[in-house]
Amino acid sequence: MAEKKTTKAAAPKAAEAKKATVKKAASKKEVAIVLNAENAGFKAGDVYQALAAAGKSLTVKEIAKAANISEEETLLGLGWLFKEGKLLSADEKIALA
Repeated sequence: MAEKKTTKAAAPKAAEAKKATVKKAASKKEVAIVLNAENAGFKAGDVYQALAAAGKSLTVKEIAKAANISEEETLLGLGWLFKEGKLLSADEKIALA
């Protein structure tokens, strides 16, 4: 009899764990980025404006938050700006050149 009680008590816990896993999986977002020169240029502008407004070096996460774009889009814009020689990088922080 004790075994049945343990099984019944474990069943709700297993169901709760399953629900938690489903919620975590549903909260993940996939980001699709269109890679073309126009989009990269717009993201570079967003990144440049965020850095100019901050007036100091920022991390990629900080730039993404300030520009209200994803980290992937931030990296796309940063690549454009690095290519153009508009950025300086030191100790994982990025600033305008």
